[in-house]
Amino acid sequence: ERLAELNEIARRGGIDLVFLGDSITQGWNGAGKQVWARYYARRRAANFGMDADRAQHVLWRIEQGHFEWIRPKAVVLLIGTNNASNGETAQEIAAGVEAVVHRLREKVPESKILLLAIFPAGERPNNPRRMRAAAANAAVRTIADGRMVRYLDIGDRFMNPDGTISKELMPDFLHLSPHGYELWAEAIEPAVQGP
Repeated sequence: ERLAELNEIARRGGIDLVFLGDSITQGWNGAGKQVWARYYARRRAANFGMDADRAQHVLWRIEQGHFEWIRPKAVVLLIGTNNASNGETAQEIAAGVEAVVHRLREKVPESKILLLAIFPAGERPNNPRRMRAAAANAAVRTIADGRMVRYLDIGDRFMNPDGTISKELMPDFLHLSPHGYELWAEAIEPAVQGP
């Protein structure tokens, strides 16, 4: 149902900015709704986040219509946390994210991609999921060319100085609160203002 809904949004066209990812991205429709209204509603933006998606699911969705009818100026991509929680190695996670970026470049070559580092998850820094994601981020950052693909790591905005995560920003240590979405929007604003 979500795929059909997203493809219907794409069919209507007129989209300049796409957010693509998993439930954290889909959360712009929930906890992030007011922040979205303030930052993106007037900018012809679309939220293509889907709960539980891993990189391979996003790859599949790219082939199922999302980008058949639109040519956005920019795509904000956040994917990989579910790969990390599924026990994939850092190399497997990075390969999946890289495959998504390459497929987007083929499908919408004129679109700039803002590739976000996988957000930290788990309350403490020694969380295995967080450590796999951090290692994947280190590998993924190398695919950015600084022109059509820009890499941005904003994970420190969600952490306390000791590396722990506050429930005020991530109530379940994974998904963002409204304030977390505010921090996300503020952090990427310089990159999405004028693509």
